[in-house]
Amino acid sequence: MKYRQLGSSDLMVSEISLGSWLTYGIGVERDNAIACVDRAFDLGITFIDTANVYGRGAAEEVLGEALARRPRDSYVLATKLMGPMSDTDRGLSRAQVFKQIDASLTRLRTDYVDLYQCHRYDPDTPLEETMRALTEIVQAGKVRYVGFSEWSPDQIAAALAMPGVEKFVSSQPQYSMLWRRPEAKVIPLCAANGISQIVWSPLAQGVLTGKYRPGEPPPQDSRAASDSMGHAIGRLMAPEILEAVQRLQPIAAEAGCTLAQFALAWVLREPNVASAIVGASRPGQLDDNAAAVDLTIDPALFARAEAILEPVTGAVGPSGGPGRVQART
Repeated sequence: MKYRQLGSSDLMVSEISLGSWLTYGIGVERDNAIACVDRAFDLGITFIDTANVYGRGAAEEVLGEALARRPRDSYVLATKLMGPMSDTDRGLSRAQVFKQIDASLTRLRTDYVDLYQCHRYDPDTPLEETMRALTEIVQAGKVRYVGFSEWSPDQIAAALAMPGVEKFVSSQPQYSMLWRRPEAKVIPLCAANGISQIVWSPLAQGVLTGKYRPGEPPPQDSRAASDSMGHAIGRLMAPEILEAVQRLQPIAAEAGCTLAQFALAWVLREPNVASAIVGASRPGQLDDNAAAVDLTIDPALFARAEAILEPVTGAVGPSGGPGRVQART
């Protein structure tokens, strides 16, 4: 495994990180989830990302159990807040920041998280209130650094311009060969201000592994075939997208790797990306993903792949997250 510095922080994060959206505590049973975490550590994946809203605390609880027997300084732990935890608990108000960090720490069985992220922007709470609350929990030692997910360039700039508050060190956007929107504005803005990208869905929920073939039902053990994990994959399963992805297989073979490894290496070619978050329902999936960090791929192969996907890039639309909201990036 290789590691990169996370923005202006002193955190070194594994280039491949383990996520838990739709998986742990939700679509993947406990023993298998813990086995995935154990395999991640075997491979040097020490950056773990979750959120309070995943299973309304269930993912954090499973990870808390899986991590409890490991030294706290042996991994980097990130979680998030903003999404609905009850009929009345949601958003980024001061009260919610304090309530949700304490609840997350309890579920995660730890005294602090390394990175606390605003899962989306909260238009109902003044930005200054949110930033000052985040600053207070950093000063209290409950959080080491703060970040955000899917904020617009204007929202990011407003937070950066605010004096006397904790500065963001990370951005978590959707980013893959099929969704390149952050390249236009978010990545340049962040790169200029000490903010790294931690990208989610770099494999487009598994579509960029090539396992979904046009005109065929999805494999029974896949996310698309799962009632609990397949609800957000919709537009990614369009025939034209699946057909374009299949045309990448010979290019990945020419690069000497699997299509999943090729797609992850493409994301990691971007210097502002610190880590690519992958999900795993089986430990063996992580072996294939982790090997992507050792690849050196001819940029000309990436260019050929981009040309094939160009007609469908961005057509997948936003997916996932609290309220299914995708900020303009």
